[in-house]
Amino acid sequence: MRKANPCAATLPLLLAACAVGPDYRPPAIPTASAGGNFVSAPSGTDSHPAQDRWWRLYDDPALDRLVGQAFAANTDLRVAAANLARAQAVLREAAAGRLPSTSLGGGISHGNVVPGQGGGGDAQWSYNATLNVAWEVDLSGRLRRSIEAARGDAQASEAARDRVAVTIAAETTRAYADACALAQAEAVARRSIGIAQQGLDLTQTRKGAGAATQFDVERSATALAEARATLPALTGRRQIRLFELAALLGLPPAQVPEDARRCVAPPAPVAAIPVGDGAALLARRPDVREAERQLAADTARIGVASADLYPRISLGGSGGFFRNDQVKGSDSFSFFIGPLLSWSFPNMAVARARIAQAEAQTHSSLARFDGVVLTALKEVDQALAAYAAAGQRSEALGEAVRRADSAYQLADRRYRAGAISFLELLDSQRQLVSNESARSEAIQTLGSARVDLFKALGGGWQSVPMDAASRSAPAQ
Repeated sequence: MRKANPCAATLPLLLAACAVGPDYRPPAIPTASAGGNFVSAPSGTDSHPAQDRWWRLYDDPALDRLVGQAFAANTDLRVAAANLARAQAVLREAAAGRLPSTSLGGGISHGNVVPGQGGGGDAQWSYNATLNVAWEVDLSGRLRRSIEAARGDAQASEAARDRVAVTIAAETTRAYADACALAQAEAVARRSIGIAQQGLDLTQTRKGAGAATQFDVERSATALAEARATLPALTGRRQIRLFELAALLGLPPAQVPEDARRCVAPPAPVAAIPVGDGAALLARRPDVREAERQLAADTARIGVASADLYPRISLGGSGGFFRNDQVKGSDSFSFFIGPLLSWSFPNMAVARARIAQAEAQTHSSLARFDGVVLTALKEVDQALAAYAAAGQRSEALGEAVRRADSAYQLADRRYRAGAISFLELLDSQRQLVSNESARSEAIQTLGSARVDLFKALGGGWQSVPMDAASRSAPAQ
């Protein structure tokens, strides 16, 4: 952003090609933080450029349909599309300021003329018409800067729409993946209930044979009740995620898509996740583009405010016609052609105050842009670190489940043979159930961390169907 402008020190009447105010230059991005690979580089990712339709990496047709439906019907996206349409209309209005303006007026009147003023007090008809044409000579660049500001606002609104689309794609994928993971967790819980039920049946049988006590039966029944207690919570959480998915798709809770209801295993990418580098990230993230375009618009508004320090000149003309039926020689026609000049000099305090306001707003937008850039880089590295940690935990718990299942199978056989006590069997059973529950939770956490990474990378907005996202409201 350059602060100096030659027009500010030169008579604007002599420099019609200039525009007052600073000429916008995109702010520099720190090379050290924007270039190269990210700090975190977990397994399962690579340095290839990030994909736009990143959810295609899951190779899940149901998810593809859900994301497309969310783009077409989500209410937040429709609001953002309407805001964009409004900003584009404001831009067209600003551009129309370069065209001549015209106004046409006319009228017919009927009434009595006061005696002594002509017409003898008889009722009379009078006719008049006027035409005005004006075209502003944009010597100071006020119109040009106004168009620049409106264009920046429109582009910022477009980026804001894209930012909403990124969120919609990510949250739709998250809700679907969570619902699938919780369905898998329900299946694990039912298996745990089955294991606990088998333990209770075995204990009751051994008690009948005198090989176990009532105390053993009660402890086995407690383990069964604890296993059953985990299922309702999982079912409730799954319903909540399904209802959230319906809302993202613009549907009431009763219309949860069947694709999501039938899903019993969380989706996982079929290939490594491409993350690209910092420079590509900043060019792709909609919030960065939104902040940069808002900075451009606010910079242009300094020029709009500065233009009030100089005369405003319009070229145009006006003409008028008047006629009265009773007054002889009443027909008259008048016209005017020439420049029209308006200037607030010498009272420029208001203009200078507005310039100070515009400059302060531009400084605020620049600071916001710098903050958005740092936040974008931070969020990606945080997401990569969280994804790496979640993946390692899920892998470790998978190994724990396999070991615990093998230990339980051995304990079950030895208990049936009378080689170990019921307490040892119960301990191995609880260890298996605990590890399976933790593994299910880790799978859901890993899926959510993966979505956070995709969201931080800022992809997906290029795939929004604009005709669907901006559909009009239903007729009343």
